[in-house]
Formats: sequence, C-alpha cells, structure tokens
Amino acid sequence: MENKKSECLIIFTRYPEPGKTKTRMIPTLGAEGAASLQREMTEFTLKQGQKVQRARGLSLEVHFAGGNWKSMENWLGSELVYKQQSEEDLGKRMNSAFTLSFGEDMTRVVMIGIDCPGLNPSILAQAFDSLSEYDLVVGPAKDGGYYLIGLRYSVPELFRGVTWGTSAVLAQTTCIAEKLGLSSYYLDLLEDVDRPEDLPIWEYSRKGAKTQRLG
Repeated sequence: MENKKSECLIIFTRYPEPGKTKTRMIPTLGAEGAASLQREMTEFTLKQGQKVQRARGLSLEVHFAGGNWKSMENWLGSELVYKQQSEEDLGKRMNSAFTLSFGEDMTRVVMIGIDCPGLNPSILAQAFDSLSEYDLVVGPAKDGGYYLIGLRYSVPELFRGVTWGTSAVLAQTTCIAEKLGLSSYYLDLLEDVDRPEDLPIWEYSRKGAKTQRLG
C-alpha cells in the first residue's frame, strides 16, 4: 500500500492584512471587509483540506505571502505546516513550491488557492487519485483560470510564459501541457470569487455550509 505521506496538499494564501489582500474587492467591501473575506475564505478552504488530510493521511501545508510565521500561527494555529512563498511572480512561486515538495520525496502534489468555495473534499480526493494514472490534474475555473493544479513530478515549463491573472491562464497551461506530451486529467468546472460580482457565489456557498451544519 502506498504511503499517503508521499501525497502533499499545498494551500496558497495571503495573510489578511487590510489593503494588501483581495484588493479587487475593496471598492465594494472596503479594505477591512476585503481582508475579512480573505480570512473567511482561507479558513473555509483549510477545513476542506483538513477533511482530506484526515481521510488520506496526507501532508498539508499552508504557503503564505504577507505576515510572518507568528502571525500565521496566531491566526490558524500552531499545528499546521507553514512555508513562506518566494518573492517572485505567481508562476515562479508555484513552481518553487512544487520543486520543494518533490525534493522532499513527495510523489503526488496538489496545489489550490482559497478563491473557489465549490472545492470540496470529494474533488480534492479525485485530484489525488487521478495522479496515479496522469501526469497532470487541473481544476478549470469559469473565469479562464484554474482553481487546482496537481503533478506527480516537477514540470517547471507549466509555470513559464503564462499571463497570470487573465482569462488565458487555463488555455495557455493546456497548450504547454500538450506540447510537453503530458497526460492530463480535468476536474469539474467551478467558479472563483475574485471580483465584486462574484460575491453571491461565496454567500451561496456559505449558506449551504451553514445548512449542512444545522442538518
């Protein structure tokens, strides 16, 4: 039986400092409100990840930008594994995280952000399971990006020449994967919460989570 500690789930997030996070939301929510949204969505995503961690026995890491180790521990607790993101563009930061994990003898690494409230333990488990057969797993987002990416070995080329933060991210990544001859598995299409017009997606998901708890 495979040692599940060879699986690693990486959550990319940012310390919720007002004015420095969820900046696209500031015109609608204000700096404090945008930071609160960052806080809530990180905590929500972390709970989904912890459910998969308990079920599979995998490693879970929080890779953060902004703040420091102490502020992250004060926020999310001292039991988690924290790693500071490198000071580079998003692609280089993601590649660095994958490279580090594979250097620690991980064989299946899945990375997610905190912007997709539809991402649940079932989808995360599906992502890890797919890596037994495929080189790459991607969770496509409706805005043209992706909410999840997973690999079973390091592929730095996937994170070069991509126009991050645009609707072309998924298409560009798919093109690179095809040129490299990677076998790819695609998860369900989900919605991200990036802009004020996306806020109803988050509210709907939060209400759904409350209803499940009450049930």
